[in-house]
Amino acid sequence: MASVQALNKRIQDESAFLKDILRQMQRIIVGQDDLVRHMLVALLADGHALIEGVPGLAKTLAVRTLASSLNADFKRIQFTPDLLPSDIIGTQIYNPGNHTFVPRPGPIFSNIVLADEINRAPAKVQSALLEAMEERQVTLGEETFALKDPYLVLATQNPIEQEGTYALPEAQLDRFMLKIVVDYPNRSEERQIIERMSTHTIEEAEAVVEPEAIVHARGVVDDIYVDDRLKEYILDLVFMTRDPAELGSKKLASMIEYGVSPRATLFLVKGAKAHAFLEGRGYVTPEDIKFITPAIMRHRLVLSFEAQAEAVTSQQIIEHLLKRVEVP
Repeated sequence: MASVQALNKRIQDESAFLKDILRQMQRIIVGQDDLVRHMLVALLADGHALIEGVPGLAKTLAVRTLASSLNADFKRIQFTPDLLPSDIIGTQIYNPGNHTFVPRPGPIFSNIVLADEINRAPAKVQSALLEAMEERQVTLGEETFALKDPYLVLATQNPIEQEGTYALPEAQLDRFMLKIVVDYPNRSEERQIIERMSTHTIEEAEAVVEPEAIVHARGVVDDIYVDDRLKEYILDLVFMTRDPAELGSKKLASMIEYGVSPRATLFLVKGAKAHAFLEGRGYVTPEDIKFITPAIMRHRLVLSFEAQAEAVTSQQIIEHLLKRVEVP
């Protein structure tokens, strides 16, 4: 008991800086608490996030505010059909003086990279992010360069506009730890937006945390306790997406073509730990897992033709999954 109390006290102390970040985010962003919490989970768990929502929901502003509050290097890349991979990762420039090629790093060499409207660029451009997102490095010519730490890719896409867009390949989607779906603000939040944003004077976030604090916090997150029963609960959720018929759910079996990958299993553990850290706890609870499961699974489930024909969404399947699997 003493060790659990000591761990809790340590986590409370170590996570105190998150209150400063949240305070800055709330100064600028009205509502969107779910978006902010998920972005912080991705940052603490060393993952990346795909943010989906219609235009005008403060997706770009939220990312920019997070980067400003961290005093981190930030670059925004506007994805367009004519974008080239070299526009993202950089290229090599020929130096006629000594007849050598000099690397010229692209905007991907930043702490936080916003890939705005990522589905507007073709697959060859999207694939330029693969090495950076998975291995935290970029290869230019014959040289390989390590990226900054912390490193976070936050991509946005519009779910309703299809003309001039390219669907993200499964391999690219799987690199994103989270897919965050942003919804409209409620009426009272929209009233606050009118009061706060309808003038030319808009507040900007202050830098309250150095990037090194995030790197340190990730090491602390690793120490958060996960009970064996909760590890089995995570495995139950994962395997229910892969073999639902064998596990007694014919309904899920008819709706899921392919279940989630082992990367999802790891992200569920890391994400649950990060959320516990965000809550100031030294241990993971079932609520942490339930909070993070939809964002981790919704872009990894491949739905069957029957599910698509009946307009069943991955969100509905995940909600059924969470109800179906027994909580320890």
